[in-house]
Amino acid sequence: MFFRKPSREEQIHGGPPLEFERPIPPAPWRGIAVVVTIVVIAATTAWELYCRSLGYAPTLNDDEDLWTQRRRIVAPESIVIIGDSRAWFDVDLDEFQKGLGKRPIQLAMAGSTVWPALADLADDKNFHGTIICSVVPFLFFAPPGSPPMERAEKGVKRFHNQTPAQRVSEYLAMPLEEHVAFLKPDDLSLEALLNQLPIPNRPGALVPPRFPPYFQTEDRERRARMWEKCAEPGSELAKKIQQIWLPLFTPPPPPTYVPKDVFFAQMNEGIQKRFADVTAAIEKIRSRGGKVVFVRFPNSGGLKELEDRITPREKTWDPLLKMTGAPGIYYSDFPELSGFNCPEWSHLSAGDSVEFSKRLVPHLRAALKM
Repeated sequence: MFFRKPSREEQIHGGPPLEFERPIPPAPWRGIAVVVTIVVIAATTAWELYCRSLGYAPTLNDDEDLWTQRRRIVAPESIVIIGDSRAWFDVDLDEFQKGLGKRPIQLAMAGSTVWPALADLADDKNFHGTIICSVVPFLFFAPPGSPPMERAEKGVKRFHNQTPAQRVSEYLAMPLEEHVAFLKPDDLSLEALLNQLPIPNRPGALVPPRFPPYFQTEDRERRARMWEKCAEPGSELAKKIQQIWLPLFTPPPPPTYVPKDVFFAQMNEGIQKRFADVTAAIEKIRSRGGKVVFVRFPNSGGLKELEDRITPREKTWDPLLKMTGAPGIYYSDFPELSGFNCPEWSHLSAGDSVEFSKRLVPHLRAALKM
């Protein structure tokens, strides 16, 4: 099929080895190419329009490569924001720059614990700047191997090990992500869509809680802003996300193969170790002249009730400030900070984040003695 048929003379007298040939069958290739191109463009356009009809919009993906870009520009005296998604949504960089005199670098990461980023900055001997650290106890004390820990560790690992190909890939992807809505691997990839199948719990197999869908935009400085449709009063999207937070923030039951007293003792041991590790990291930063301030950002509704019950202030926030000796700002301690409502119970709307940041700045200046 792929070799030239030998002539009769070659069959009788022999000859050189047969030459390899790849015959191209006669077909209207130009027309086929045109049809395939039209089908691909039509299918891509249809998928894009469908995704936009679901509420998705073009925006950057918050992946470890984008985090690495921001981590790379941290200077010795930078102001750095670390922690979870509340610091990511609720901080307006413009207002912080006006009030603090320097533009902060946004390193907070959604659904992650703060420890890997804090440890990385503490180990950076050149860094002696200011850290504004968000505290959500359920995430702050996340144990090793948990999803919040793994997500944060991926960002730090990528910063130290990013290859030239990964770096170039991120720069090439950013313009596409800013113009195409369906480039959402956490929501719209095949794996993500399969994970949305309604599979019930069954003996010996608990289905993990779902993560909320995309409901924010993000710019190249990693400033997240809540999508307006989520912030609308009575928003169906906000109600949907509210019901996702509750199982997501509810601790799973202790494993049946570990006695409960042993399990809770191990959990307490892990929390005490996190207290000690954070205290040691802050001491490293202070020894170089750096500063750290903890901030508890607003939450609302059923999620606030759940957090207050499972991670009470007197067992998380108060010991953290006492052990580290770092200043802290708890939003509910100040009337001007406590009057905000989170549409989906966990984050401020884009407009409220600007006003909240403006009101937070004087408290940051006082805490940091600026």
